[in-house]
Amino acid sequence: MSAVLNSPLASSDEKPDYSKDGEKNALGERDVSIEQPSVDRGEDLLSLQDVDPALNAKMHLVNNAIDEIGWTPYHWKLFVLNGFGYAVDSLLLLLQSIIATQAGYEFNPSYARALTIAVYVGMLFGALFWGLSADVIGRRFAFNTSLFICSVFATVAGAAPNWASLAVFIALLGFGGGGNLIMDTTVFIEFLPSNKQWVLTWLASWWGLGQAIAGFIAWGFLSPAKWNCTDPFDKNGNQIGECPYSSNMGWRYVMYTSGALVFAMSVARITVIRLKETPKYLLGEGKDAELVEGFQKMAAKYNRPCSITVEMLDACGVIQSSHGKSKFSVSELAVHVRGLFATKTIGLSTVLIWLSWTLIGLAYPLFYVFLSSYLSSRGAELGDVSTYDTWRNYALVNISGIPGPMLAGYMCNWKYLGRKYTMVIGALVTMAFFFASTQVRTQAQNVGFNCAIGFCLNIYYGTLYAYTPEVLPSAHRATGNGIAVACNRIMGILSAVIATVANTSTSVPIYVCAALYIAMAGVAVSFPFEPFGKRSS
Repeated sequence: MSAVLNSPLASSDEKPDYSKDGEKNALGERDVSIEQPSVDRGEDLLSLQDVDPALNAKMHLVNNAIDEIGWTPYHWKLFVLNGFGYAVDSLLLLLQSIIATQAGYEFNPSYARALTIAVYVGMLFGALFWGLSADVIGRRFAFNTSLFICSVFATVAGAAPNWASLAVFIALLGFGGGGNLIMDTTVFIEFLPSNKQWVLTWLASWWGLGQAIAGFIAWGFLSPAKWNCTDPFDKNGNQIGECPYSSNMGWRYVMYTSGALVFAMSVARITVIRLKETPKYLLGEGKDAELVEGFQKMAAKYNRPCSITVEMLDACGVIQSSHGKSKFSVSELAVHVRGLFATKTIGLSTVLIWLSWTLIGLAYPLFYVFLSSYLSSRGAELGDVSTYDTWRNYALVNISGIPGPMLAGYMCNWKYLGRKYTMVIGALVTMAFFFASTQVRTQAQNVGFNCAIGFCLNIYYGTLYAYTPEVLPSAHRATGNGIAVACNRIMGILSAVIATVANTSTSVPIYVCAALYIAMAGVAVSFPFEPFGKRSS
């Protein structure tokens, strides 16, 4: 992977040539020309929207400085430590479903899907809270705090005395993790040189890794009979046995182990990288001196050129569009939401992004809610699978999601596809496997199709994760990203409710889910911005 990420800027200590056909920009400074396939002569993605001339001019200079410094070891650290957030988010979403059955044996809940709704509610409020706070008070606080909150409540959840308290702790760990996807992509994109923006798609590989880790932990603790009691209820729901605390420690060990792992990740975030505020957040804050100082320190540390100065930024004027009169006021919230609709084109982009997150948030969980019942009603002979094989298959399916975003990264950096058509291909291929999976008749076929779906779906999902922060305005990026993820979480809640009240043996939901992927492909084609060849603003 290091060979892929090496570039002339990342490996050379020579000052780049600032000539661009002999032309200067409006500030009298020569533009940086980078001979890379993903950079189109230094064009900033939202510069033509003309929302704030001072912001556009300063953003151009900041992007030039980021490109001038290039890829560094600091970006490798960001890739890994931001990846932790992705891994934790996927881990948390699966934990509640992994432990629900065994915890249910012990607590005999009145509503079995309470944990699913709890984690999605927590992540819904977390996405909105961390997204807005990151635009108001900065990226650094949320980046350093969210994983620690997750680790605390994951550990506490393992000691829950009853079903209600377990649901509350699951919701709280969801709240802590709700901002991970938002902060990880936002922080990473605001440090990335433009010829490496496609690497943001690779970040989603950590999502599959987190799922795989969850599967392996479950495999280790939920397989042995000594830690897991058998089902104490008959087919009619009548209790015929006991499942005491002492005989059912497996799910608690899953939570304790996961909490310890996330805690180690949270410590690594603080001790390994010591994140500084992102340059594009500082730009919106008007902290030009701090911004320049950060660039100069990075350039000196990695022996790279850095020509940006405070005087160059001052000459651009004062940014007027980033904040309200008071940071802690309704006007501040209004500024960040209104900024996502600053022009008709930006507004259309924002709405379509939110729609995409809504569609995928409903289609994916709903498919897996209905699939097993549908297959059973159609005569599929999936057989009685042992607990050991169940969790082994679970880990295999989750591992298959890791390479999907890596392939997507290469696809979206190809000029004939770009980000938009990579998403189109990912959605349509996933849809094809969704349709085909309704013909599954054996356990081996079931595992194979689930692995294929996991791989193909992450081509779409990984690119959408990257595309969202790439096209949102920097001053309002976390807010827009947070609302997008919140839309996804709302649909997760809805899928749990539908699964409770709907007929799970009918084929209609399967085809509705597949049709939703066609809609996702149509939305992707309609996106007004294609980030390939342009720099994130």
